[in-house]
Amino acid sequence: MKSKLIILGCGNSTGVPRIDGEWGKCNRKNKKNTRTRCSAIVVKGSNKVLIDTSPDIRKQLLNNKIKKINSVVYTHEHADQTNGLFELRPFFWKLKKKINIYGNKKTVNLLKKRFDYCFTNKSFYPAFVKANLIKKSFNIGNGNQKINFKTIEVKHGAVKSIVYVFNKAAYISDCNDLSIINNIQLKNLNYLILDCLKIKDNWAHFNLREALYVHKNLKPKKTILTNLHEDLDYDFLLNKLPKNVLPAYDGLSINL
Repeated sequence: MKSKLIILGCGNSTGVPRIDGEWGKCNRKNKKNTRTRCSAIVVKGSNKVLIDTSPDIRKQLLNNKIKKINSVVYTHEHADQTNGLFELRPFFWKLKKKINIYGNKKTVNLLKKRFDYCFTNKSFYPAFVKANLIKKSFNIGNGNQKINFKTIEVKHGAVKSIVYVFNKAAYISDCNDLSIINNIQLKNLNYLILDCLKIKDNWAHFNLREALYVHKNLKPKKTILTNLHEDLDYDFLLNKLPKNVLPAYDGLSINL
């Protein structure tokens, strides 16, 4: 069965425009410059697996007409990847069962601390998620709708982030770890979704030069740049990038 990946949000931690209305160098007339915080979804039949729950997840799922979520996999514990967890309650009400979430030990423990009411019954509010620790390889779903995920731990500033590899694609939204160019699991993929924050250097993310260096060494058929800051205008990137490297935009759908 065919699967697809939808980029629900491709903006950095403040989004574009920022909450104060600042667009930076982005042309506000171009809809592809309106960027919510990073999140994505893998769809295979009725099996729908979220990657991260950004603070904008409600708007993202409504915009993309996603009416069911089976599971969530988390890249790491930062607020722009996790603060939308609470929004998933209606899927629990609808499906009548807890939503499985997956992450490394640190992420899961911090989620349980920040969102304790989501994991433990509180008075009239039932728990609606169930925590699972990721493995190097694990499956979500059944039969021909099953999705196999492989995981790679990478450096993201002062923390560790998880790369998810599935269906000849990899999702690397938060990373400044150039050692990934040596990882055989990431070579010659069909799609590489890759962190690219700014033109300038950043202590926790790839900049444009580094992202292109990773693309050149991993040699995917196509690289999609995500986690884009307000400094990076969509058309500026489109005119500057090699033909097999593209800037992401909210709602971009990729057939895997």
